[in-house]
Amino acid sequence: MENGSSQSWRFRGNEELNTASGITIRGVLTSLMQSLNQSDPRPTIPLGHGDPSVFPCFRTTPIAEDAIADSVRSAKFNCYSPTVGILPARRAIAEYLSRDLPYQLSPDDVYLTLGCTQAIEVILTVLARPGANILLPTPGFPYYEARAAFSHIEARHFDLLPEKDWEVDLNSVEALADENTVAMVIVNPGNPCGNVFTYQHLKKVAETARKLGILVIADEVYDHLAFGSNPFVPMGVFGSIVPVITLGSISKRWIVPGWRLGWLVTSDPNGILRKSGIVDCIMGFLNISSDPATFIQGAVPQILAKTNEEFFSRIISVLRQASDICYDRVKEVSCITCPHKPEGSMFVMVKLNVSLLEDISDDMDFCLKLAIEENVIVLPGVTVGLKNWLRITFAVEPSYLEDGFARIKAFCQRHAKKQ
Repeated sequence: MENGSSQSWRFRGNEELNTASGITIRGVLTSLMQSLNQSDPRPTIPLGHGDPSVFPCFRTTPIAEDAIADSVRSAKFNCYSPTVGILPARRAIAEYLSRDLPYQLSPDDVYLTLGCTQAIEVILTVLARPGANILLPTPGFPYYEARAAFSHIEARHFDLLPEKDWEVDLNSVEALADENTVAMVIVNPGNPCGNVFTYQHLKKVAETARKLGILVIADEVYDHLAFGSNPFVPMGVFGSIVPVITLGSISKRWIVPGWRLGWLVTSDPNGILRKSGIVDCIMGFLNISSDPATFIQGAVPQILAKTNEEFFSRIISVLRQASDICYDRVKEVSCITCPHKPEGSMFVMVKLNVSLLEDISDDMDFCLKLAIEENVIVLPGVTVGLKNWLRITFAVEPSYLEDGFARIKAFCQRHAKKQ
């Protein structure tokens, strides 16, 4: 036997992980990045991923940076964290979220996680049981679908309606649900659509979920990043109508996604989640998983208490300007159309008309060739559930956005069908 070549080995990789990685934003963006033309001297324009932290105009507040430094230097947070997170951080987050609610959250309602992605992992694992299904939006954030598949929860998709400002099609929610449905997911402000749900619509969502006997998972990682006519309204406002699991983080509002500090919060003044065993299961999951770095938890109270409105207003102003540029430049490209101007988050969905293009078969082909020819990264809509659409991130330096759309326009003109 040489190098074990004739040995029969009993292990092999988990094929479900290969399947899951193919439908994630990270998986698709990695493939697009590998297609870039390395000999092109122009800078890469990253309009595919929602991480504006590399651009100076989106730098986080010095308050947050100082809070991290103070936390490290205090030597109080070099220890392991409790399973649910340290009490001062949970108390600060409860107070921060309660500002927008008609009731007061307790620190016991707050569980700290490694960013919002771990919060998604926690709640979908907790809800997993034989035969369970979950209702997800289309278009939507594909991590929910990948995580549901890995937890053996059937994903059923309801539509967001572009002609109605991307509102939830509540009729399709009711048609999809059955006795095995455990929850529905909403993302507000919206990724990938850039929409912000109204108070009235969110109340209808809560009433529909109550009627169906399911809880609402409210992904509010982009909380308060609203710059249109609709103010941000947290789903927890309707916690007395239906139990709400609120997912959030400091990643987006403070522009620090790499700090990996998120939370899962039970917005449930009637105590239904505790009675049903959901709270015990959350604790059970956290007992066997990793925690956010303790020194970052230690910085949270200072970050939440001391960040001034001037910083938030500046970020909103930059996002509003960028969304205006994005919306206006889309109009100059003949093969894409935008059904609804973005009013929140960092994204917009635009419809791609491949019939106007000579040698582009679909949205994935469009994005691959755009990366090769123009060094511009845009996310194909199929990744978020809508074939022949594109998700464009506008949270970049305005000059990059202008340059990116100039390249997209040139690309579409070059590939346009000859009249």
